[in-house]
Amino acid sequence: MLRTTAVLLLPLLLPAQEPAGLDPGMKTVVQVAIVTRDIEASAKRWAAVLGMPVPSVTTTRPGEEVKVVYKGKPSSGRAKLAFFRLGQVVLELIEPVGGDTSWRQFLDEHGEGVQHLGFQVENLDEAIARAARMQMPVLHRGRYDRDNGDYVYIESEKLLGVTVEFLHSDKK
Repeated sequence: MLRTTAVLLLPLLLPAQEPAGLDPGMKTVVQVAIVTRDIEASAKRWAAVLGMPVPSVTTTRPGEEVKVVYKGKPSSGRAKLAFFRLGQVVLELIEPVGGDTSWRQFLDEHGEGVQHLGFQVENLDEAIARAARMQMPVLHRGRYDRDNGDYVYIESEKLLGVTVEFLHSDKK
């Protein structure tokens, strides 16, 4: 009995093994994004709830300028964005304003709500490959407006209930 109990408890006492290819960035959610129809109104509501100032709203550069690709095709997609910095997590509000994007798709299919969880990954190519091996291909991607990094949305909603975003900043 003691031997059986020890064998059963041993995995709980040992350090957890990382799955092969798991990027360290996948251990920490850094962003929660909500897609909205009216970003100014949503930003005011969230500011009131959080007791914070209303953040500025910016509009992304045209999709052609920031290399937006949606479902494998170039897109002119743009969005209005607002950010609340909440410790390690950023609450991002997104209002799609043109072109085909995962933001527009989400709004059309689900209405307003949480569209993705973001993770700051160290090795973008490997994170994408690992997701693909798990039957989660790239849905939408582009460059940051400042052209200093990439964002990649993974088609994970069917498997996980939410889209996963990989964020990757260029090395300085």
